[in-house]
Amino acid sequence: MSLRQPPEWAPHDAVWIGFPSHADLWEDDLAPAREEVAAFARIVHAEGKGEEVRLVAADPASVAAAETLAPFATVIQEPFGDIWLRDTGPIILLSGAGPAAARFRFNGWGGKYELAGDDTVGLRLAETLDLVAASHDWVLEGGAIDVDGTGLAVTTEQCLLNPNRNPGMTRADVEARLRADLGVDRLLWLGDGLLNDHTDGHVDNLARFVAEGTLAIPEPTADDPNAAVYADARRRAEAFGVRIVPLPSPGKVERDGEIIPASYMNFYIGNAAVAVPVYGAPNDAAAVEAIAALFPGRHVAGYRADHILTGGGSFHCISQQVPALD
Repeated sequence: MSLRQPPEWAPHDAVWIGFPSHADLWEDDLAPAREEVAAFARIVHAEGKGEEVRLVAADPASVAAAETLAPFATVIQEPFGDIWLRDTGPIILLSGAGPAAARFRFNGWGGKYELAGDDTVGLRLAETLDLVAASHDWVLEGGAIDVDGTGLAVTTEQCLLNPNRNPGMTRADVEARLRADLGVDRLLWLGDGLLNDHTDGHVDNLARFVAEGTLAIPEPTADDPNAAVYADARRRAEAFGVRIVPLPSPGKVERDGEIIPASYMNFYIGNAAVAVPVYGAPNDAAAVEAIAALFPGRHVAGYRADHILTGGGSFHCISQQVPALD
């Protein structure tokens, strides 16, 4: 069996979670963002019934803050630019021969945010597992794909065919690299991602696998700025042949007069709990209820992540799971 990333609902040994560490990036949101991250870590840890939480902080002062807010967690000091470890951390793969780590070139989401440490933190975190990450020479962020564990992955054309990532690479080139590097033998291509998503359409804000061959896609509200995006995603997924589970959308969510890429799809699936970002939108409760129905063996709850979102993402974006290695 080739190396593959297990699906997120498979057992985890631990999860890495980025801890906000740079006051110049977060400004007034630093303290409340840290509190939201600690609350997320707490639900995933589930009083020891979930998985080990490894908070990754960039400097000694941030380590001390993380230890104070989350005394249940293991705190790791590793320099990084920002907390989006879904994109900069290593992807852990499994096979019958044991675990391996994959790390891809990182260019700050197409040159938008190139910060010191983000291009190497994946190598360093893999070393904490006594793994030497295989370095692949093309740009791929972890949030750009989602997998169901059978060799099937989903992505968006807006991201993986974007010339600001891998200029000159064709659809066939991307598929070949995913097959060689991550064991992906079937790839569902969706179109665009959410409006104003600075990641250029990461799929983990648009559509998520929730079981083998089963893809969750939001249903738009009446005022939804992403209605056409969701409809196109559904058409493509139906044509591909996956089973579709509709989930509520938060609809139009604004901060300071700007539409933000708010999505319930940025949930994190832990061993014991599923943490769903909510926004004070009318569909918050309905979204949590619908996701809970998909994971009956886990505690599913909604948590505000307003201050994390000011940095550009939510729970899934700041985490990268370590699958059970035994």
